Amino acid sequence: METHHIRLTSSEVGGLWANYIADSMFVCIYKYYLAKVEDAETKKVLEHALDLSQQHVQGVTKIFKEEGHAIPLGFTDDDVNVEAPRLFSDEFFLFFTKHMTKGALVTYSAILPHTFRNDIREHFMSCISSSMELFNETTNVLLSKGLEVRSPYIPYLQEVDMVEKQRFLAGWLGKQRPLSAAEITHLFSNIQTNHMGTSVITGFAQVAELKELREYFKRGIEISKKKIEVFSKYLHENDLPVPVTWDAEVQDTTESPFSDKLMLYQISMMTAAGMGNYGTALSASPRRDIAAEYVRFQGEIGLYAEDGLNLQIKYEWLERPPHAADRNELMKERNID
Repeated sequence: METHHIRLTSSEVGGLWANYIADSMFVCIYKYYLAKVEDAETKKVLEHALDLSQQHVQGVTKIFKEEGHAIPLGFTDDDVNVEAPRLFSDEFFLFFTKHMTKGALVTYSAILPHTFRNDIREHFMSCISSSMELFNETTNVLLSKGLEVRSPYIPYLQEVDMVEKQRFLAGWLGKQRPLSAAEITHLFSNIQTNHMGTSVITGFAQVAELKELREYFKRGIEISKKKIEVFSKYLHENDLPVPVTWDAEVQDTTESPFSDKLMLYQISMMTAAGMGNYGTALSASPRRDIAAEYVRFQGEIGLYAEDGLNLQIKYEWLERPPHAADRNELMKERNID
């Protein structure tokens, strides 16, 4: 009996395309990390990360070839120089991997509900499962080395209590209520994410070839530092610890291991993830003053992201993603009014 071949939907094509671009970048990154790592446990984590990225690229390539869909250019060995001096420490490699797997879990979980074909669902379920394994492995190594930074502890509830006053939503004037567990979680997480972003972009600002990119990266450093300061203020006001900085993990070198194209894409990807994080945090932060900060930062980071896209377009580094047919253009080509 002949089986009807079901075409890929727009969401499936878009998810697979983005998966290829991102993991082709991570293949380059982890090849460089593995050329520099010294610690045996960290090396094992990086080998696992590289293997997963290569598997994901191969999986998408196979599907696209079978469908007759163009294979994205993504990133290749031309975008990485494994002979370049060390830019980041072994500890940074672990922190980076932990944060990238956190982002991957969010991304894959967002794509999965919009997939329909069995093989595509299996692909993204496999991506989620393998990312969870890498997340756990990286967390265990960080804990064993005493490097993992836990979120703050708060008292256990001794009884159930209901919110009775509108002051629960207040935040600008008068007495402020203590932060909720969800608000603490997002403030703490966003501080960590911005510390990671500051470290990555500091390294990139040192080694980027184009002056325009160096200036763009320096601007990103200032934006991240400002957000860290604001988010830390709320934790300090509630006598809660603030995550430590990793700036010292950036080494003193000006020779770039990555192409400017790759570095700009990575910052654009991290910026987009940050916007998503703030949207999630906003929905879980009833205090008006905190919610207002997330709204303000979403606008600021949105403008920064747009400037990054303009740079990618200017230097012809931005691949056009899968898109709907331009019917008007098709009609113009055939001189149809």
